[in-house]
Amino acid sequence: MESSNFYQEQQGTGPGTCVQPTASEIKQGFAQGPTTTPSLFHPLKIRSTTLKNRIAMSPMCMYSSHDGFATDFHLVHTGQYALRGIGLIIMEAAAVAPEGRITPNCLGIWKDEHIEKLEQITQFAHTNHTSIGIQLAHAGRKASTNAPWLIKVHGANAREEHGGWPNDVIGPSQVPFSDRSWMPNEMSIAQITDIQREFANAAARARRANFDVLELHGAHGYLIHSFLSPISNHRSDAYGGSFDNRIRFLVETVRAVRTQWPMDRPLFVRLSMTDWVEPSQEIPTGGWTEEESIALARVLAQEHVDLIDCSTSGSSPHQKILLAPGYQVPFAHAVKRNVPGMLSAAVGLIADAKQANLIVESGHADLVFVGRALLREPNFALDAASQLDAFAQYPHQYERGRSKTKHSFV
Repeated sequence: MESSNFYQEQQGTGPGTCVQPTASEIKQGFAQGPTTTPSLFHPLKIRSTTLKNRIAMSPMCMYSSHDGFATDFHLVHTGQYALRGIGLIIMEAAAVAPEGRITPNCLGIWKDEHIEKLEQITQFAHTNHTSIGIQLAHAGRKASTNAPWLIKVHGANAREEHGGWPNDVIGPSQVPFSDRSWMPNEMSIAQITDIQREFANAAARARRANFDVLELHGAHGYLIHSFLSPISNHRSDAYGGSFDNRIRFLVETVRAVRTQWPMDRPLFVRLSMTDWVEPSQEIPTGGWTEEESIALARVLAQEHVDLIDCSTSGSSPHQKILLAPGYQVPFAHAVKRNVPGMLSAAVGLIADAKQANLIVESGHADLVFVGRALLREPNFALDAASQLDAFAQYPHQYERGRSKTKHSFV
């Protein structure tokens, strides 16, 4: 693609980088004096990619695609965060196959034609010195549902007349998520191999679209997670039963992806660290556990995975989640304590700059993913710098909108 016009290029290291205010900026009231850099704004180098700060945008479905294509909505939606100081943007779950979408309106990366618009988005991010990644996903048994705002119109499940594919929903076993969900078809070994190949092909497209980071979605009850959890995986072959068998699908998928994703680019995996389901006679562990997640993270560290994005839940409607601000941070801390060489990210009800900074400062996580708070407050990163008494570079176009501690026309 053609390079951007010169007036769009951000100078320096880009919005969201902490710098020292100039004497003029202090005099004009943009800062009170020289500042220090809080932990949340320390750069983080992962392989060849250096994130300018530790604030990451969590991948969030936007349900705004047709046939998997990114649109101008995605350019504007994603671009605003590139302008506003986020250290790393992870674009929403992109399906590696059409039947792997959560809804008919979800983003895709299963064909080469998807690359052009995605590349336009990465170019805009790079113009603003912002790292950008994409999450590769397959919805598995939770596929063919409707976008949230269409549920009242068409119901939760997407039928064929509304663009769904109820007969092509797949999973490790014929175990639906709930009694109101589609019954998945149990995957054959050939289908497992095909899906792993589709993940690898999608990784190649992400590389061609110039993404800096790749994340595999292994959480929230979607396909990878459904192989991990005994709640959804009732197989008796090499992909079910024991811990080693249940992690096999993910480990083989990581290996396939790494054949197409360069070794100098970071690879993340999002995990549900626990299913939050109480033990039962049928499943003594209750489901997938924190201990298993730690053991898996150790395996993934040997497979050139750089970071575990620590989420939870999604395997069962019977889950009982202990919600509180930062409720998933202890899982990220557990990865850091117990898996040498593996970075971790915290996510979930992190909506305050001081809270986010403390997570990094205390060594509980290397990166903080912010989700819904960014939908409410797109300026979260730049405002966080101010709240932490730091001075962050603004996008040049917005510099005159920076908050002042005093007003002067000098």
